[in-house]
Amino acid sequence: MMAFAGVNSFQWERLLTFFILLVAVNEASAIEWNGNNWAHGCDFTGGDFSRAAIPSEECGGRCAATQGCTHFTWTRYNGGTCFMKQGPVSKAHAFSTSDQSMVCGVILEGLPDGQMAGKTTRYWDCCKPSCAWPGKAAVSSPVKSCRADGVKVLRDANAISGCNANGKQAYTCNNNMPWVVNSNLAYGFAAANIKGSDERGWCCGCYKLDFTSGPINGKSMIVQVTNTGSDLGENHFDIQMPGSGVGMFDGCTSQWGLPLSVWGQQYGGVASRQDCFGLPQAIQAGCLFRFDWFMGADNPNVQFVKVKCPAELEARTQCVRQ
Repeated sequence: MMAFAGVNSFQWERLLTFFILLVAVNEASAIEWNGNNWAHGCDFTGGDFSRAAIPSEECGGRCAATQGCTHFTWTRYNGGTCFMKQGPVSKAHAFSTSDQSMVCGVILEGLPDGQMAGKTTRYWDCCKPSCAWPGKAAVSSPVKSCRADGVKVLRDANAISGCNANGKQAYTCNNNMPWVVNSNLAYGFAAANIKGSDERGWCCGCYKLDFTSGPINGKSMIVQVTNTGSDLGENHFDIQMPGSGVGMFDGCTSQWGLPLSVWGQQYGGVASRQDCFGLPQAIQAGCLFRFDWFMGADNPNVQFVKVKCPAELEARTQCVRQ
């Protein structure tokens, strides 16, 4: 090993490490990032988990729409390939390349402590929520369900769901609609599937969802989990909004006596703000929320963290975790 006078091997190794880090920092700082966290002539080491043969200008959007994708690189490989990557990352991890046709970018930089990346969808099936059944979790009482008017609360936690073929009794209460707190914060309810947990861990728990994509990027919701779903992926929140699709089960036609066509597509719901006025007047405000505060966002991604439930949410479900 080359040595300098008066510098021992330990000191030399530390100097060498410093120079390597200095080169890496200089490379990252030499990359000219634009306002959307992407740049030309750069790449990230490793982290590949998916790829797609698409044009370079579509790579960032594909990554944002792919669950788990935190950063990406596009190259001319095979006529143009988007390499989607995952893992803790920042722009400082990128290195410059001599190929200016390459594109790299960051969707989610390293998350703050306790936060996780997730996805959202939307629904309103009118069914009795799963967390309304007894014994699901250690709570003060199960989530309250209502009679067909959506207002009168049922005392019997074993009342038959309105989504059953026979004996329909219990439905989602109208007050499980989302509502606006201010221009950047809203409260609501959701079905969920959270990695490493189950209904015992998430029923009636609350989570702050910070939206990271689409027109509501930068806004937040705090939701109380009242339901689950076998069709939900990991770290997936299905936010309750009237007129957002009945999904796998339909309790809305029996609850309100309106044809299924009024409720829009099975997954996705009504197509426009005007369509909200075809729903029962008692829940129209929750449908309008989707097109107003929620800005018509279509399944935006989130960073989420468990939080203490606001009293306003617990008051509506009368369910408090013990």
